[in-house]
Amino acid sequence: MDDQEARWLEQARQGDREAFGRLVEAYQRPVYNLAYRMLGNPQEAEDAAQETFLRAYANLAQYQPGRKFSTWLLSIANHHCIDRLRKRRVKKLSIDENPVLQNLAGELPQPENQALAQEQHRIVQQLLAQLAPEYRTPLILRYWEEYSYEEIAQTMELTVAAVKSRLFRARQQMARLYLEQESAAAPPPGQPQPDRHRQAAGEEPDSQPRRLQMAVAGGWL
Repeated sequence: MDDQEARWLEQARQGDREAFGRLVEAYQRPVYNLAYRMLGNPQEAEDAAQETFLRAYANLAQYQPGRKFSTWLLSIANHHCIDRLRKRRVKKLSIDENPVLQNLAGELPQPENQALAQEQHRIVQQLLAQLAPEYRTPLILRYWEEYSYEEIAQTMELTVAAVKSRLFRARQQMARLYLEQESAAAPPPGQPQPDRHRQAAGEEPDSQPRRLQMAVAGGWL
């Protein structure tokens, strides 16, 4: 948080709604992205993001200035998303609509590379949807928001050791699910396997999801 945002936060804590509105503008994307990755549905993610900011505003008096504001905010979002998932029970997550794909994919120079990135994101989102929330959240924070272990621990109210353990288990589950999916999609014996992972030389897809895709496909460190 820079000095300007710190001033907005202090003003918001004193009841200045306009100052809090500026904080919403500054943090709406990471909150929405976390909600979308957790819930898998764009409309529900928007509702969850709005509810997160409403709860944050109502509880500003409980915010501890020594704590990073973004981790406090995403902690509220995480708890709210988990509550929504619990209420769903066994309702299937929607993974077909992906309006934030372009934001996550970044600038892709060639249409065919963009199509490849979209397919990779679809696969990753499909795998994420099969993870329990306690494993989904640290993956999102680590690979999309690039949070440190310490920041994830603060957001999820866990120890650093617990975060590392959950990330390890989550990556194992993702790798297992990925291999099962690849095996199910393999052509019958004797038919050539299409190269679905080929990309043009010199072109790199987006960094954060790509790190996760490489880890799933190639093993975990």
